[in-house]
Amino acid sequence: MTGDIHGIHHTGILTRDLDGLERTFLSLGFTLSPRSRHLLGGRPGQAPVPGCTANRCALFGGSYIELLGIVDESAPDPWHTRAMADEYEGFRLLNLDTDDAEAAHRRLDDAGLRTSGVLGLERDIDTEEGPRTVRARAVHLDPSTTPEGYVGVAQHLTRRHVHQPRWLGHPNGARGLGAVWIVADDAECDAVTNRYSRILRTAPGREGPLTVLDASAARLRIVRASDAEEVLPGEPAPASSYLAAMTVVVEDVDDARKVVEGGGTVTRPTGAGFFVSARHAYGAGLFFTAG
Repeated sequence: MTGDIHGIHHTGILTRDLDGLERTFLSLGFTLSPRSRHLLGGRPGQAPVPGCTANRCALFGGSYIELLGIVDESAPDPWHTRAMADEYEGFRLLNLDTDDAEAAHRRLDDAGLRTSGVLGLERDIDTEEGPRTVRARAVHLDPSTTPEGYVGVAQHLTRRHVHQPRWLGHPNGARGLGAVWIVADDAECDAVTNRYSRILRTAPGREGPLTVLDASAARLRIVRASDAEEVLPGEPAPASSYLAAMTVVVEDVDDARKVVEGGGTVTRPTGAGFFVSARHAYGAGLFFTAG
């Protein structure tokens, strides 16, 4: 895909119980990076300050799953994470990947999509070369215009410090994120589809009840709430529109399923692999497929 957005940068699962979320994803066979506290900027050009959140990540070399926890309720909250958690915890964040946050901001603004402007993020981590600071820039879409979740575009400034080789091997064979699944309220579905079509600059297609947006490594699957039971049977619906699930690409589906079930999690078969309910993964449905 040409342009300023190249794929899925990361997905994010939000909780006030980061310890429990970590244990769950370790039991699912993911290797996690060490816990890291965030430094966040609240406005364009503002220096990052210590915030209320920390994370651990399941890293795949390109994309990653962020396990995001509120770890200090008294600390500054420039990205309004506490308000997000007050609405509901779970799969709340989708960031698309760019190598030019400024260009992405200008294009989104020209397309009539309200954004935060370009914000700074830092967090200190350990590397095999010693302590280093991860730096990134992000553009958040106005959350009042994205009822399905908190959506943005992110740019690594120090990618090598994030995707360290020692964290890329996973017992479940995970290799990357294949797609994100969005349930949209029937009345909002056309607007949601149109928005992502403009963001990704690609025309929507159809696969049964799903609206499909494929733009290189940025793959979205959108389903009307009235059809959600067909593709996500029995899954919880935390809001009228929401980020429902993500596809994890693994080396071998059978091996991955043995690891996941061996960790104590119930799975169900799908046509291309297997599925872990959001009920067992802190609000994020997980499709496991080979690739």
